[in-house]
Amino acid sequence: MSKTQHSVTAIKAFNDNYIWAISSGINEKIALVDPGNAQVCIDYLQSNNLTLSAILITHHHSDHVGGIKKLLEFAQGESWTVTVYGPASEKIALLDVKLKENDTINLTELNCQFTILDLPGHTNGHIAYHNSELLFCGDTLFSGGCGRLFEGTPEQMHHSLSKLAGLSADTLVYCAHEYTQANLAFALTVEPNNAELNNYAEQVKSLRHKGKSTIPSTIKLERQINPFLRCHKQAIKLASESYSKQLQTSDSDVFSVIRAWKNNF
Repeated sequence: MSKTQHSVTAIKAFNDNYIWAISSGINEKIALVDPGNAQVCIDYLQSNNLTLSAILITHHHSDHVGGIKKLLEFAQGESWTVTVYGPASEKIALLDVKLKENDTINLTELNCQFTILDLPGHTNGHIAYHNSELLFCGDTLFSGGCGRLFEGTPEQMHHSLSKLAGLSADTLVYCAHEYTQANLAFALTVEPNNAELNNYAEQVKSLRHKGKSTIPSTIKLERQINPFLRCHKQAIKLASESYSKQLQTSDSDVFSVIRAWKNNF
C-alpha cells in the first residue's frame, strides 16, 4: 500500500498485471483501475468486505478492460452503483463517463479527485489519471521503461512521456505491469555508468528475489533511471547513435531509436 491519504493495493492478475484498488479508509468503498480479470477483483472485494463504486480505464486492451462486464453484473447483484470511466477516443463498451485531456473526475465516496492526461503512443486514446500524489498510467510509463507503440508514433509517445516526467517529483507511479527487472536490464545496457540506475537495479533484484512488487515508483526515480525519460541526456544520445550508427537530431529521434532497440533486446 502507498503512504498517502488514500490506500492503493495491488490485485495481481494474469502473469504480471496489476489491477489497482483505491480506498480512502473512511468507508468500505473502492475504485478499481484497469480490471482485466473480474474474478480476482470479486475475490478481493468479498474477502475484504468492500463495495465497488468506480472503475477507471486507461486504454482498450483486453487485459485492462476484460473484467468490466462481469464486475458490473456482480455489482448489480449486490445492488451497488458503479461508474465506469475511460478514454473518450477509444471504443470501450460500458463506459459511463468518457474522458479527455484536462477533464477531472471526483470520486466523492472516496474523497478523491483525478485530472486526466491524454497519453497517445501505446494506443491512440490512452489516458492517465493523476492528482498531487498518485499517477495511474496504464501501459505508458513503466518503472525503467515504457509501453510498446502498438498504435501511436514515437513522437507521440515521447511527448506523452515528457508530460509524465513534468509531474511533481514525489508523485507515486502506478503502472499496470511488473516489468521492472527486465526493463532495468535494458536500461543498464543503454546507460551502464548511471550510479542511481545501478543502485536501483540491486534494490529491484532483492525485491523480486523476495517475491515483492517494485511498484509504485516515483517520478523523481524515473527521471534518474529510465532511459525513455532521459532522451535529452548526452549518455542516452550517444548510446542511441552507437546503436543506430547515425546522428540523432532531436530528443524524439533518440527516443525512437532506443524504443526500437528495446523491441529487439
